[in-house]
Amino acid sequence: MVIAEMVDDLSTTFKALSHPIRRQILDALINGPMSTGDLNERFPDVTRYAVMKHLGMLESANLITIRRVGRVRLNYLNAVPLREMYNRWVNKYEDQDAHSLLSLKEKAEQSVGRHEEMENGLKQDSFQIEQEITINATRDKVFKALTEDINDWWAYRLNGDQGSTLSFEPKVGGQFLESWGDGEGALWGVVTYIKAPEEIRMNGLLGMRGAVNSAYTYSLEEKGDQTVLKLSHHAYGLLDPQWRDAHDGGWQELLGQFLKEYVESGKRPEKG
Repeated sequence: MVIAEMVDDLSTTFKALSHPIRRQILDALINGPMSTGDLNERFPDVTRYAVMKHLGMLESANLITIRRVGRVRLNYLNAVPLREMYNRWVNKYEDQDAHSLLSLKEKAEQSVGRHEEMENGLKQDSFQIEQEITINATRDKVFKALTEDINDWWAYRLNGDQGSTLSFEPKVGGQFLESWGDGEGALWGVVTYIKAPEEIRMNGLLGMRGAVNSAYTYSLEEKGDQTVLKLSHHAYGLLDPQWRDAHDGGWQELLGQFLKEYVESGKRPEKG
């Protein structure tokens, strides 16, 4: 059952990537979301109806996510299916010492050492990340992993290799906390809204420093025997231009690989 579903998902992804216009749409969304009208203007020789058909195919393949702001439809790149393809055919054969994906962990560690150097490079800015991942498990099981089991799959640690424990309090005002003993630790987030097993909203810097406001939301939707987990992460303030890409890659790894593998097969990543 699971294998058949994986094959179907991959077939849909490959079909969506087979057309050059759909690939160009994904290229256009790399730098951030675009409205359907803006995308239509990029293809003057293609009718609006055809562009909408291409967007529908990308949405069906889970390669884009849609958010509406008033009457405007914003299209976001969702790179999680591409990451799943990478993990299946490429990642296992690469030299891990020679190549590492850009990740939230790396940027969280680098930002500490580079903070003084970057001070003049920070600028008032904002970013929004939208991702979706389909997990072959019930919504209750995914929600439990996001809360009670957080220490088993969330591999990133601000304390590096020194050892620490993660805990999550599933209640309003509850803390997502990394502790390394003697009252020391780091706060990854604070719960501002929770409705089990449907939604969790949190505020948290997630490795960023300084005058930054950052909020992220998990929304869980049932889809037959599967759960569609939707992430929305919005940050604004004095930002390093690299933080957006770092967090986008970090979320892909955390949710699209570590969480998915843990929920579906019980596999736990190495912590560090």
